[in-house]
Amino acid sequence: MTAAPPYDAIVVGLGAVGAATLYQLARRGARVLGIDRFAPPHDRGSSHGESRITRLAIGEGAAYVPLVQRSHAIWRELEARAGHSILTQTGGLILAPGDGAAQHHGKPDFLRRTIANAQRFGIAHEVLDAETIRRRFPQFHLQGNELGYHEPEAGFVRPEKAIAAQLELARAAGAEVCTHETVLALEGGSAARPVDVRTTHATFTAQQVVVAAGPWLPEFLGQAARDAWQGEFAVCRQVMYWFDAGAAADDFAPGRMPIFIWMYGEGEEDYMYGFPSSDPAMPSLKVASEQYLRTTSPDALVREVDASEVQAMYRSRVAGRFPAIGPRLLDARACMYTVTRDRDFWVDHLPDAPRVRVASACSGHGFKHSAGLGEAIAQTVLGEPSFVDLRAFARPSKPERAT
Repeated sequence: MTAAPPYDAIVVGLGAVGAATLYQLARRGARVLGIDRFAPPHDRGSSHGESRITRLAIGEGAAYVPLVQRSHAIWRELEARAGHSILTQTGGLILAPGDGAAQHHGKPDFLRRTIANAQRFGIAHEVLDAETIRRRFPQFHLQGNELGYHEPEAGFVRPEKAIAAQLELARAAGAEVCTHETVLALEGGSAARPVDVRTTHATFTAQQVVVAAGPWLPEFLGQAARDAWQGEFAVCRQVMYWFDAGAAADDFAPGRMPIFIWMYGEGEEDYMYGFPSSDPAMPSLKVASEQYLRTTSPDALVREVDASEVQAMYRSRVAGRFPAIGPRLLDARACMYTVTRDRDFWVDHLPDAPRVRVASACSGHGFKHSAGLGEAIAQTVLGEPSFVDLRAFARPSKPERAT
């Protein structure tokens, strides 16, 4: 008789999805190991920067709504257990030209898709015209043709604190965590053979493996997986900026300023998003845009933010839309999006390796769903009934996604 592997599951990569999956496996009593090449929470991947937007009505598709609804509940549970704030509900505003069909995250008419899903799932919201938006949120300088969606339960999540809390609670539930360890290869994983996870210092064996390695994924996928998924995803550099709120600090504080997504044109990059100040000691407007034309890799990522990038961001997006915000920069940080061609998630097992499940390529809208996604993955790995059908995110052959 062959001895059982020492682990029921190994989680490779302990960012947003990996930390959530490890926590959910451990709290269910699984023998579980988490591995990360750094010491999470860290600033080397996609899960840093003090805040991530969360919103319940998801314009990317109806399949995501149960994930974010469950995530909100889990973050409240984590707050109670960890003793610090993770989710701040500030209200959220999505803006787009009222006479256009602006796209976002690869989805056309994103604003109206959001409204439709709010109606479908009974999510509290308002649809606002430009005059109402001006009156309620004078921080925004509008053109006058905007239509707005306002959701009172939207806000931001603190990614570093969310990851730290889940790893701490996973350890308390019996999980082992191995940091500063690089995974070199995955071996086995067929229906008949457990998975060996070979690292720089050891080899670990588990019944199943969950790979949540984001932009590092191609480094240790087998050739068969690379061939099957060739061209399915890319890694793109993104930059976050914190501009000094100065004398207008009160107007850009949570409670006065919502998180926002602002699509001001028809092009994919005619867009910005932002946050109220998350740190009272550094009152600021945090803003960012997204670009998908220039790709990179973890080793090639330019982490420094050039002064010309700051000036371009301020001139092209901030100055004309937030008159109270000056050009003084308090901070700027680069991160990576691992994106798929249709900007949807990628949750599936490797070809010919049903014991290895990939949960990655969250395409720039993953953190809000991560806590719920980690629970759904844990339920699936352990053979429990899941609150959501993850086949909606299967690759490369997937059914039509709910819209």
